[in-house]
Amino acid sequence: MALFKKRTVGKPGEWYYCLEHQKVEEGPDCPGKDRFGPYASRVEAERAMQTAQDRNLEWDTDPRWHDRKGGAEESG
Repeated sequence: MALFKKRTVGKPGEWYYCLEHQKVEEGPDCPGKDRFGPYASRVEAERAMQTAQDRNLEWDTDPRWHDRKGGAEESG
């Protein structure tokens, strides 16, 4: 007997981007490990990969996320 029920149907208006199938889905059709979301709209879900890329670039260039030694940034 499973301790947790697998949620098979999403709430109306929940949009996800499936990384495995590279498509937008309404409701969680694929496992959580394979998707981004939920998003409030289909358009937001369609932009999921661009949003992730923009955030990664933001984080990669944010000086607050880089350790410094002696005031100089370390090279990787």
